[in-house]
Amino acid sequence: MFGPTNVFFNLSGSIAPPDVKLNLGGDFIKESTATTFLRQRGYGWLLEVEDDDPEDNKPLLEELDIDLKDIYYKIRCVLMPMPSLGFNRQVVRDNPDFWGPLAVVLFFSMISLYGQFRVVSWIITIWIFGSLTIFLLARVLGGEVAYGQVLGVIGYSLLPLIVIAPILLVVGSFEVVSTLIKLFGVFWAAYSAASLLVGEEFKTKKPLLIYPIFLLYIYFLSLYTGV
Repeated sequence: MFGPTNVFFNLSGSIAPPDVKLNLGGDFIKESTATTFLRQRGYGWLLEVEDDDPEDNKPLLEELDIDLKDIYYKIRCVLMPMPSLGFNRQVVRDNPDFWGPLAVVLFFSMISLYGQFRVVSWIITIWIFGSLTIFLLARVLGGEVAYGQVLGVIGYSLLPLIVIAPILLVVGSFEVVSTLIKLFGVFWAAYSAASLLVGEEFKTKKPLLIYPIFLLYIYFLSLYTGV
């Protein structure tokens, strides 16, 4: 017989923590004891992970609504305004953007610096308020055009003045040639802008809008040449 003192109990070992599994879409995920404790105490929200929103993973250019192909096409439309070339030039007016014209205006400002950084803000100011003046005049004359469209067309049409800038550096000592190139650049820029902004709705009033556009680009050129 065994007495009470002869009975031994083996209590050595360890107690394994309970396994808790979550069923998420058919997959079982094992939770740790700490996770289970937090969920039981009502702090499960600390463990929640938000799903990635596809809208947050867009490229930077797409986030800023910058279409480089569209900008390049509009640049070609402005630099080559002849209808015979087959470009759909109305896209410059009908599908306006902000970053393309801003880049053109900033580039024109940079080549017009001559060490005076205040010229940059002044050229941007002239672009904004000059476009506003053309817009208001167009609406008074009965044109159906938005301010964003005028802002984009006026900005893009500064490209001819940028093109003639390096030529003026070469022929600057030849006054007659330099003057002809300046006139050509202004007419080029004014024609590119006016052909997009001055539609058939103006009829006999076209000169009333073409003339201020021409004067605006003369002023832009004067900011570059210092004349």
